[in-house]
Amino acid sequence: MIGRVAKVFLVALILLGALTASVADTLQDMLAAGRIDDAIANLNSRLSSVPSDAEASNLLCRAYYALGDWDRAEPHCRKATTLDPDNSRFHLWLGRVYGEKADRVNFLSAAGLAGKVRGEFERAVQLDPKDLDARLDLAEFYLSAPGIVGGGEQKARQHAQAIGALNPAREHWVYARIAERKDDPATAEREYHQYIDLSHGDAEAWLNLALFLRRQKRFDEMEQAIVKLSQAPMAKPDVLVEAAQMLYGAGRNNSLAIEMVRRYLTSGPVEAAPAFKARYLLGTLLEKQGDKDGAARQYRASLALVHNFSSAQKALTRVAH
Repeated sequence: MIGRVAKVFLVALILLGALTASVADTLQDMLAAGRIDDAIANLNSRLSSVPSDAEASNLLCRAYYALGDWDRAEPHCRKATTLDPDNSRFHLWLGRVYGEKADRVNFLSAAGLAGKVRGEFERAVQLDPKDLDARLDLAEFYLSAPGIVGGGEQKARQHAQAIGALNPAREHWVYARIAERKDDPATAEREYHQYIDLSHGDAEAWLNLALFLRRQKRFDEMEQAIVKLSQAPMAKPDVLVEAAQMLYGAGRNNSLAIEMVRRYLTSGPVEAAPAFKARYLLGTLLEKQGDKDGAARQYRASLALVHNFSSAQKALTRVAH
């Protein structure tokens, strides 16, 4: 039988484990809800007490990633991979940070970062071959990067087959992107429709068709695809925000864009589309419609989540006068 002291110790361990899980859940919830200021403050406090917390380091990286502050994000993502080198997700996020930085520097710097992107994505896939997000990010790298840094069509095609084993619909997204890069829009469009059919009409598949149609400057058809998206089964609610942003950028169907962002915020935001950015987008849509008071409310709501979000600050100043 367990002695009295041992029982007390066991109960303490259980309570400590529950508290740790609760803290982690709370921090993740903050990030998912777009409460970036709160998340950063709490994560910094957490890390000052437990510097070796790999999960908190990764979450802090992702908080800065949401802000587009890649320089601050990078050391925290690197620290997470150092503390827990066998965590696939930590390598995936570090690869994403390197990718964002590579998009914003000169050619020579980008070439150096590209090797790091490939290395982190390949490591993520090696650690968890069934992680579809990691495989899709790696496929995107192979599609976009020149051969000199490890990209190439053949690698993308081979990787598409591995993706197809996990998600047959997504395999056709890779083939569609390959066709686009080869300036073969007819084949690309067929592949995007295959993606839609195999996904049973999922909203994300319609989003990818809409993105293709926008790149082709076929804006009427893009809008029609977004209408289909708004009516489709939706595994990832962030597609609503991306579709609304497309409509705004193309100057199309402002009322549908507003409806989609409101629907997204009501259903509960996710990390992939931070609420502070969704609120700002809704404000710009309302401002475009002439509703300055409504726009101001959304800009203030955005700033309540990220107090120094300069786009919302400027917009609020504009509509408040």
